[in-house]
Amino acid sequence: MADRGRAPDVEGAPALGALRTMPAQTILLATTTGAMRVHVEDVPDETKRAMAEFISGRKLSPLAAGDARSMPNRCEARTGFNPSTASSWNGWSPATDNTRFQGSPGFTAADVPRLTLKWAFGFPGASSVYGQPTVVGGRVFVGVDTGYVYALDAATGCLHWSYLAEIGVRNAPTVGAVAPGRSAAFFGDIRGNVYAVDASTGEQLWKVNADPHPLAAITGAPTLHEGRLYVPVSSREEAAGGSLNYPCCTFRGSVVALDAATGKQIWKAYAIPEPPKPSRLNSKGTQLWTGAGAAIWHAPTVDPRTRAIYVATGDAYTEPAHRNTDAVMAIHMDTGKILWSVQDYENDAWLVACAQEPTENCPKDLGPDYDFGAAPILMTLADGRRVLLAGQKSGQVFAHDPDRGGVLVWKTALVETIGESEILFGGAADGTTAYFGLDNGSIAAIDPATGQRKWFNPPAPPGPRRGFTAAVTAIPGIVFAGNQDGTLRAYASGTGRTVWSFNLLQDFKTVNDVPARGGGMGAPGPTVAGGMLFVPSGYVGLGNGTAGNVLLVFGLP
Repeated sequence: MADRGRAPDVEGAPALGALRTMPAQTILLATTTGAMRVHVEDVPDETKRAMAEFISGRKLSPLAAGDARSMPNRCEARTGFNPSTASSWNGWSPATDNTRFQGSPGFTAADVPRLTLKWAFGFPGASSVYGQPTVVGGRVFVGVDTGYVYALDAATGCLHWSYLAEIGVRNAPTVGAVAPGRSAAFFGDIRGNVYAVDASTGEQLWKVNADPHPLAAITGAPTLHEGRLYVPVSSREEAAGGSLNYPCCTFRGSVVALDAATGKQIWKAYAIPEPPKPSRLNSKGTQLWTGAGAAIWHAPTVDPRTRAIYVATGDAYTEPAHRNTDAVMAIHMDTGKILWSVQDYENDAWLVACAQEPTENCPKDLGPDYDFGAAPILMTLADGRRVLLAGQKSGQVFAHDPDRGGVLVWKTALVETIGESEILFGGAADGTTAYFGLDNGSIAAIDPATGQRKWFNPPAPPGPRRGFTAAVTAIPGIVFAGNQDGTLRAYASGTGRTVWSFNLLQDFKTVNDVPARGGGMGAPGPTVAGGMLFVPSGYVGLGNGTAGNVLLVFGLP
């Protein structure tokens, strides 16, 4: 599930055009602390800095430029934070079933064609706004690739505070109580750290590392339930594993349960329970391993009825592929015990560079990379039965029964040939219908009871592969979907007809006077709360994604 923007001859590397849109700081971090560092171990630091500046065409800028104290639009009123006021979108989804459905948006489907831009906020030095906006208590919490997390006023865009994490934050913050009268914003970074900061002031309350693996990352939003924070752990090892200098591979995906008030670990459940084992040495004498993979890229789904946490896992990094890779799993929320696991695709061992430049580290039978990157959607059907819907990079949707050990109820393909297009970061469901976009530009509505299509908008015309990789969002009567081509669209949920669209690829005047331009949407979807639509614009990690550094907020005139 590593980001797979492609240069002409290196799979897994962003295209050169995309690299040139990135800040020099982003490129430098990839070679010093990111997955690319194993490929440039012998390159001096000063050369890495010069390379970053040359590729981006810009000088390395100080991170202080993103600090709230340097911005002109600080909120004048120093009022306390009250999470109970106004409507919310808290974390990856308004509810922990991860349906991404906002039942009380504050405007109707008929109002959508009248949505207009109310304000825009520019993120200094950013190229990817890949932390989905969270809206709680009249504030917007959002993180970007520079490592900054911001708290903004939802109505005006004035800035309450900023917090600088160690490295980029690419998940939706989750907000919840840690003590009477005190709430925290929880989020993770792509170095595996988890943070709790005071939602009112931005003061750090605690910080812990979820996994000691040097390439561990938090890409999915933590899910908060009954005072516990359930943190998904993924990694960047897929991108590093093909290098002969790298001891491939030892990472295992996991869910970590933390006490929300203190950050203390309560339990940790590895998707692959057995630790990796040494296998052989490659020609450089580097130790290779077996038993790695099953990253968890998304927010965990909570089922209070069965006391279960549901996740869907990624592929294996080594052969043989473990039975819990490309699988849907249930974990007991009290103990961390794996309750059941059902594999939806076997023998999928894959590393980013191996399709183009195979090395001794690569799996001999290279898999197709059919990760699950999207959170399972927990739905109750009209007859009272329940299903877990999981969209996969094969272009298929799988329905599992959470009340019968995860048994497969149905699967349906939204592609003519399995694997020709992908479902990446998620669908949405409104109670009667589920909606999924694919990266070839098609979007579909399906019956959650049977998997049959209700409507299907076909792929975009042939050309550069730009489509729906970002998660879609539903409100009554409407599905919002942001495309890598820089277009945001609203579809009538009953017919699939486009009722509103907006071009993100333009310059915007911002409330903080930061030069800003919109870009594509790649992972986080739009969020809706309090009569407003919040859109993170800019994503360069996938395919032909376009850089951007702006949060756009729409409302009615």
